[in-house]
Amino acid sequence: MAKSIGVLMVFPCDSYLEQELHNRFNLIRYWNFPDKAEFFKENSGLIRAVVGSGHAGADAKLIEALPKLEIISSFSVGLDKVDLTKCQEKGIRVTNTPDVLTDDVADLAIGLMITTLRRIPASDRYVRSGLWKKGDFKLTTKFSGKSVGIIGLGRIGQAIGKRAEAFGCPISYYSRSIKPDSNYKYFPTVIELAANCQILVVACALTSETRHIVNREVIDALGPKGFVINIGRGPHIDEGELISALVEGRLAGAGLDVFENEPNVPKELAELENVVLTPHVGSGTVETRKAMADLVIGNLEAHFSNKPLLTPVV
Repeated sequence: MAKSIGVLMVFPCDSYLEQELHNRFNLIRYWNFPDKAEFFKENSGLIRAVVGSGHAGADAKLIEALPKLEIISSFSVGLDKVDLTKCQEKGIRVTNTPDVLTDDVADLAIGLMITTLRRIPASDRYVRSGLWKKGDFKLTTKFSGKSVGIIGLGRIGQAIGKRAEAFGCPISYYSRSIKPDSNYKYFPTVIELAANCQILVVACALTSETRHIVNREVIDALGPKGFVINIGRGPHIDEGELISALVEGRLAGAGLDVFENEPNVPKELAELENVVLTPHVGSGTVETRKAMADLVIGNLEAHFSNKPLLTPVV
């Protein structure tokens, strides 16, 4: 039964997931069809499910082109690549992979804070290049005890806060509403949050309201001794303003796992010694990617067996 169900994978995001989908369903790999018009002509009536990711999902055009589509199962927590309004309009179910990647993303956020403030990558290059023989590496900035402001206090934001507390960091946050169960200090605007912390961490979902939530005004409120850490989505930060602030010394540094136009990273960022860059690997461990893949598959199997979805969004 399941092997007759057409599942469209839109982006080659994980080999284990791809193999397991192939084993269970009639897997169609979207990237193998350069002629999209011909592809839809031949396959649109076969596809009942779409598997997306944080890199590619299902926009309104793709959804409209698939008349038999019943469910979109995303290999990610963020759903900015899925047109949720169109899915609700057409009664298409949507799932994602929350919880299983929280620890890894929070771990990376702390890692970026430490490596950025202590300039560990630059120190590594200093040793490898032989420069240590000519003199000691310049002094860096202490992480423990720094005040951390978190934009978005969801699962990941809370996990980051808990970890930062262990380093003696005072925690504050901004979100759409006050979290009554949190003891962290709440600020009603991002500007106020930035003005009252030394490290600003972006951990919210990407929506039209949060696009460029870190802009020039926020960066200037954070100030020349402040650091920005982004493990959310690239468009959360106005990249041009960030680069200007770093180059001009209006910001001390940045640790970035995500970028506005991935995988293209501005040359200016890559050349700065006070910036640490990672290639969107927040959930990038073997253990977590397998758990995410299993959740994607579990949601699809639940749907096609008429059982409750494991992690429904729509």
